[in-house]
Amino acid sequence: AATTMGLAACAPGSGGGGSQGGGGGGTNLALAWWGNPTRNKNTQAMIDAYMKANPDVKISGQPGEFNSYWDKLATQTAGGQAPDIIQMDMNYISEYGTRGALLDLGSIDTSKFVEGTVDSGKINGKLVGINAGINSALIFANPKIFEKAKMDLPTDKTWTWDQLIEVGAEVASKAGVPFGIAALMGSDALFGTFVRQHGKELFTENGLGFDVAEAQAWYDLMLKGQKAKAFGTPEQASEESAKPLDQSAIVVGTAAMQYYNSNQLEAVSNAAGGDLMKMLRGPSLAGKATERKTWYKASMLWSASAKTKNPDAAKAWINWFANTPDAANIDLAERGIPPNSEILAEVTPKLSAAQKSVAKYIEDIKSEVGTTPIAPPPGGGTIATVLFRHGIDVLFGKTSAADGAQKFVDELKSNLQV
Repeated sequence: AATTMGLAACAPGSGGGGSQGGGGGGTNLALAWWGNPTRNKNTQAMIDAYMKANPDVKISGQPGEFNSYWDKLATQTAGGQAPDIIQMDMNYISEYGTRGALLDLGSIDTSKFVEGTVDSGKINGKLVGINAGINSALIFANPKIFEKAKMDLPTDKTWTWDQLIEVGAEVASKAGVPFGIAALMGSDALFGTFVRQHGKELFTENGLGFDVAEAQAWYDLMLKGQKAKAFGTPEQASEESAKPLDQSAIVVGTAAMQYYNSNQLEAVSNAAGGDLMKMLRGPSLAGKATERKTWYKASMLWSASAKTKNPDAAKAWINWFANTPDAANIDLAERGIPPNSEILAEVTPKLSAAQKSVAKYIEDIKSEVGTTPIAPPPGGGTIATVLFRHGIDVLFGKTSAADGAQKFVDELKSNLQV
């Protein structure tokens, strides 16, 4: 909600901006991103490399933490002081793109990008975000927990949602862990595939793309998983939602499986002691991987402020990140698999074992991905929070699945600004 603060007043040409003109002193740009220690180190290294190659450009980095990042960006944008270059998220790009706060990046070359990875940055037909990395929503499995349970890993190309629950309940029981699978309730991306498998979409041009029936089916599935003891208790699920990555259930060994995005494989595996987690496709209704209705998700995007005083310089940096090996050789796959196929080929030999696994996974599912969904409309970025909150009430027995689904849909509709 904070991201909507004052954005209506951010039309191009209304003054302000985070950059300064040349004026004989070169070009100054502010670049903002959220991240982790590795991403912070990589980004600063890229900034340094770019400034060395372009001595007339000075870039000041503004690293942040995900939650506070959006409050700060909203305040900066409302005050006419948005950073020139902005690391953007799919859940918020419409908040800014529909209000004229982001620069048109259509002149940046995306011809080498993998099919389906460009449209995620288009709002109302205008390209306002350049995909910074490909990922996909999936499930990580901890092989050690399955070994402890004396179970084989599930066959992810053919499993259904019901089989996910069966496997989760069995491994939790045999391994003696609270979670067969953790963090599934509030997964807007896997919920998105569930909705698409029912022939609907999370969002359309006119607003919400699904109905109460699909939301109730999801909550019924969650209740089934809880009763089977596959998802942990409501208390455990609620506590898990607030934990940072290094304390998450699969990292500390209390879950056999957990929802994540593919680009998080290295961070999760490292936090768990270095043993590589196994990537599993999400389930489908029919037990066919080609009917999962998943998609290549932009892990994040690069946008630029429409009010920057140096639009060409801002676009030049974004183009440099997207299309040059100089940038890619520094960041590798930290932000996801490079969407530029030529750049990916350039850096693949240098990727870590985890990143190579992710690159292989992204290639392996190529025949399984569907069309790229539209970005959530303004207000739609709240979906995961609202989905989880009402779902937890259902698990605690405070409301029925039918009533919880109705409340979820009603609240989400009220949040949308379409």
